[in-house]
Amino acid sequence: MATVDFEKYFLQATESAAIAASKWIGKGDGKAADGAAVEAMRSVFDTVPFNGRVAIGEGERDDAPMLWIGEPLGSLQGVPGSPAIDIAVDPLECTNHVAYDLPNAMAVLAAAPRGALLHAPDCYMNKISGSSELNGEISLDASTSYNIEATSHALDKPINDLNVVVMDRPRHEHLIKELRDLSVNVVLIGDGDIAAALNAADPDSNVDLLMGIGAAPEGVITATALRGLNAPFEGRLVFKNEGHRSRAEKMIDGDIERLWGRDDLCTSDDSLFIGTGVCTGRTKGVSLDGNKYSVESEVIDVSRGIRKFIRGSHDV
Repeated sequence: MATVDFEKYFLQATESAAIAASKWIGKGDGKAADGAAVEAMRSVFDTVPFNGRVAIGEGERDDAPMLWIGEPLGSLQGVPGSPAIDIAVDPLECTNHVAYDLPNAMAVLAAAPRGALLHAPDCYMNKISGSSELNGEISLDASTSYNIEATSHALDKPINDLNVVVMDRPRHEHLIKELRDLSVNVVLIGDGDIAAALNAADPDSNVDLLMGIGAAPEGVITATALRGLNAPFEGRLVFKNEGHRSRAEKMIDGDIERLWGRDDLCTSDDSLFIGTGVCTGRTKGVSLDGNKYSVESEVIDVSRGIRKFIRGSHDV
């Protein structure tokens, strides 16, 4: 992706989506915010000089206006020699948080060369992630108690000082009970496991682990970001219906129930993560100053191992 400044183009896509979604903050209509973000992001992608494709996203063709899985992107479709790039995308992570003005809503994407990102249907994924000190120490194949003990040992923290983020869902009732029985501090969130995983990867945050089942597109996006931070991530697909399972069998070559490591979900260092804040949390949210929108984005350049925060300004 080095021959074209795709960071500039993709940053414009997430910034545009974040600004469009921000107009719905606190209005109680997450679907409207999501739709605005999708259309804003799509309009930018249409101008980008590449042969793009949605590898994994939050919708499929029948669910338009979502950016559907397999959707072609860019202005160079069918042009020989044009950059072939896959995108994992969530134009609005945390739609409900925008609706009710809660933290960590973001417009997010990951980009990598064609075939480097998991190409799968929109389904669930069981996930575990933490900081670089936990590489080789934690795994979905291990028990909850093992992972907690390993984390305590690797971080040199008492178990009752560990903070583990879990999405507040009925499906996590058993996991939450296990963690609390171990005297772990369980931090429940409504949405936003990308921000939670980034916080877990940040040694300066008060989050030690992310555990539990969330959406698969966010898992692929997170894996790309954590590859750039040399932080661990594992995922395993979880199917909520037979339709998703059968589509996965057609889209994925091999065992669909396998354990996916971070570098299996994103296989190339030539990749990029961008998350632009809508509501303040991991990044600052969109703000309006006179006739200018101000935005902040977290950018992780995997090939260079660089993470940076970028402020942007756009005319109303």
